[in-house]
Amino acid sequence: MAAAAEIGFPVFVKAVAGGGGRGMRLVNDPARLPAALEEAMREADAAFGDARVYLEEAVNQPRHIEVQILADAAGDVIHLYERDCSVQRRHQKVVELAPAPNLDPALRDQICADAVRFARHIGYSNAGTVEFLLGQDGRYVFIEMNPRIQVEHTVTEEVTDVNLVSSQMRIAAGETLTDLGLTQDAIHVRGAALQCRVTAEDPANGFRPDTGKVSVSRTPGGSGIRLDGGTVFAGAEIGAHFDSMMVKLTCRGRDFATAVRRAQRALAEFRIRGVSTNIGFLRGVLADPDFLAGRATTSFIDERPELLRPHESADRATKLLQFLAERTINKPFGDPRTPVVARSKLPVVDLYAAPPAGSRQRLLELGPEGFARALREQKAVAVTDTTFRDAHQSLLATRVRTRDLMNVAPWIARTLPELFSVEAWGGATYDVALRFLKEDPWARLATLHELMPNLPIQMLLRGRNTVGYTPYPLAVTNAFVTEAARTGVNVFRIFDALNNVEQIRPAIEAVLETDHAVAEAALCYTGNMTSPGEKLYTLDYYLRLAEQLVEAGAHILAVKDMAGLLRAPAASRLVSALRTNFDLPVHLHTHDTAGGQLGTLLAAINAGVDAVDVANAAWAGTTSQVSMSALIAATDDTDRATGLSLQAASDLEPYFEAVRVLYGEFESGLPGPTGRVYHHEIPGGQLSNLRQQAIALGLGDRFEAIEDMYAAANAMLGNIVKVTPSSKVVGDLALALVGQGVNPAAFADDPQRYDIPDSVIGFLNGDLGQPPGGWPEPFRTKALAGRRTRPVETELSDADAEALASDPRRTLNRLLFPGPTKDYEEATETYSDLSVLITRQFLHGLEPGIEHQVPIERGKTLLMSLQAIGEADERGLRPVMATVNGQVRQVLVRDLGVQSSVVAAERANPDDPGQVPAPFSGVVTLTVAAGDTVAVGDQVATIEAMKMEASITSPVAGTVQRVALQQSQTVEGGDLLLVVTPS
Repeated sequence: MAAAAEIGFPVFVKAVAGGGGRGMRLVNDPARLPAALEEAMREADAAFGDARVYLEEAVNQPRHIEVQILADAAGDVIHLYERDCSVQRRHQKVVELAPAPNLDPALRDQICADAVRFARHIGYSNAGTVEFLLGQDGRYVFIEMNPRIQVEHTVTEEVTDVNLVSSQMRIAAGETLTDLGLTQDAIHVRGAALQCRVTAEDPANGFRPDTGKVSVSRTPGGSGIRLDGGTVFAGAEIGAHFDSMMVKLTCRGRDFATAVRRAQRALAEFRIRGVSTNIGFLRGVLADPDFLAGRATTSFIDERPELLRPHESADRATKLLQFLAERTINKPFGDPRTPVVARSKLPVVDLYAAPPAGSRQRLLELGPEGFARALREQKAVAVTDTTFRDAHQSLLATRVRTRDLMNVAPWIARTLPELFSVEAWGGATYDVALRFLKEDPWARLATLHELMPNLPIQMLLRGRNTVGYTPYPLAVTNAFVTEAARTGVNVFRIFDALNNVEQIRPAIEAVLETDHAVAEAALCYTGNMTSPGEKLYTLDYYLRLAEQLVEAGAHILAVKDMAGLLRAPAASRLVSALRTNFDLPVHLHTHDTAGGQLGTLLAAINAGVDAVDVANAAWAGTTSQVSMSALIAATDDTDRATGLSLQAASDLEPYFEAVRVLYGEFESGLPGPTGRVYHHEIPGGQLSNLRQQAIALGLGDRFEAIEDMYAAANAMLGNIVKVTPSSKVVGDLALALVGQGVNPAAFADDPQRYDIPDSVIGFLNGDLGQPPGGWPEPFRTKALAGRRTRPVETELSDADAEALASDPRRTLNRLLFPGPTKDYEEATETYSDLSVLITRQFLHGLEPGIEHQVPIERGKTLLMSLQAIGEADERGLRPVMATVNGQVRQVLVRDLGVQSSVVAAERANPDDPGQVPAPFSGVVTLTVAAGDTVAVGDQVATIEAMKMEASITSPVAGTVQRVALQQSQTVEGGDLLLVVTPS
């Protein structure tokens, strides 16, 4: 303490045997000196076996200038000029320069002369470095001499053309500087050089060292590029007990600016995968204006926290390879079903020609009201193509990826411009994109809008439920409609699962606020309107409903027949009545589950319906819509002809046929039409999804029982309108009853005896509104007794309101589908953007003998080939070798078919603040035991890795409940160390 007081603060504590910043602490406050001494001595003893330290004056914001010395045993000493090593972190050099930029020549001569005089005075022999701190005032102080070759010696070699390593060895062998041909007047600096130390460290986390296996290694080359290193190669293991430096990059140029440009280019060419590196950080340093101007001091990094932000490459190649390898090994969807490339089936079309004007141009010209009026007045029946949404939702569980739609979208825009709209978005589309396809639903909408600029994009909107399953705050509805309209939706078909107009009205009003979108309000059809026995869903019921929708401000009335229950006579009567009573156009949607809906469409057309929904013939029929080709042919040469080209529609069928084969795993399993729909009334979209659910629950071979139970569940719940989300309620109850083997009559009599799905409780609680026929009593009262559901959120928090305004898409994803959104974001983080993969790759992975092309961005394509698959180890991990752009890469894949024999370390739950994790890989020593009391910030352990020792502190105050490892143990980052129970 006395010595420190004599020197004056700030001071450095330094290890006598130290180097590389280890055993070194900067102390500004005298009160911190005892702790700093203890830490430095402990670190020095562990690193060098010598705990001795000394104190040194610390200069404020200095430059670190060192002079390279060569001296022989005869007493001859020369210098090879200076290096600037000011860019440091934790007192360890990161970037070194030669010569030091902006150094006054007279000052340079003086520093070099002092270095020579010092070496001569102590009788030094061989290579060494005399180090100084140069203050802002031009005063410099001696700090130490390193009696060895320094890491940064390469920059001196590059500018002086003197081989320091060879010179050192020859001097040690007894030769003199004269023997080496080295004299002071022969040493000249030519150009400039800089060295970057590439390390296995994460600058964004305090330069924490990283460990693991290098999976990819690609190094730069070219004029003026020099590499010195040893551990950078694919397969190299970076351990916790060695120096973190992987390679030294030295770049030379005729001047400092040229050397920097070469270094910037070289760093950009590096590819090191498998461990974190500081390459991105180094690129940030070399781009900093003060660095480029030669104004760096030892506080350069500390003064620029922005340099520590993550700069790591996206590493898309390795991430995509990992995903493809997992698909290859575990085959969740079996083997590919066809070698056919669907795009080869597309007809010849001039894609360089702009699409002709279509319905969207008419909408923009006339406005929503004028557009609807023109639809009502036109003679030709208008056609909506549902292939992009409801068709594959009904047939393929909504699994069709954006890529397979965008491939054909330009053809539809150019060959079918007469379409009224293209239905391409909706609740299931949104949900499945996030949950299963790992795609951004907003990106799909924007892409299709861009590729079909002449056709209105239509979506299905669940009233206040938007695309979710429960009502949301009005602010969410408004924000969703606004963002959807801005992104590309032109026609909003709005409905409520129980035909509750008060749930539809806010969405209509939100659409009207856009000024450029059409509000098509739907009345959901169920039952058999023309049957004498129908007492609830009668013509009067539908007319009263339509009257309310017209009053709410709808532009178009839609009849939404979800299950294909609308028979031809009922269609004729309903359409006629709607057109007679209201001035709005009528749009009919139905499903062809029973196989007779072409007749229903023709009856509606004869009754004056203004628009109908159909799908491409390859994706039509059964639970989907009527075939587009069939409708065109049936109306051609009549006064209600669609105006669409039968040839154009037919020419696209081979493409859709080939795509459908790709998704065969998700087929609904309905081989043909079924009249059972008139009994169970399952909507077309739900029928295929319900089959998938049944298979997942092991009930696939009992689907007829599920259909019968669906009808029974519907009756129990009051014969409700069945469309998402009310159809989900009925389906959940049916699956639960079949799965539990429950008799429906027994369940209806005493529901308290059984587990009831949450969706059913929520429905009975009124979360979806009141059903048209009223509540089923006394069943409802019995089922709800003692059961509670989470209340529906009707207010938006201030934080969510701000997020909706600043980042609407991501916020809407989170609010509407929190779980799927989290899954999507985690998948994107783990595997990068999976939408770049073709569907064959996405579903099945890599195939032997095929070079797979993966275009990750415009002008950048990855070429991947599977080379070999190794045996699984005791952990069930199987190595997969592949080439990526000609370089071999290996990834490890957990083979789900292999039993692991290794007990995995317990991992900390990041959502539980009381679980203390290892911050990175290393050796952890616990400093607390179970039962100890700790405060926030108290040290609970220390961790040592490479050249760093760090404290691990408690994030909460409380009692140590348990420890998860031995007193001192090697751990991986994220392993659980201990659990603190908050006080």
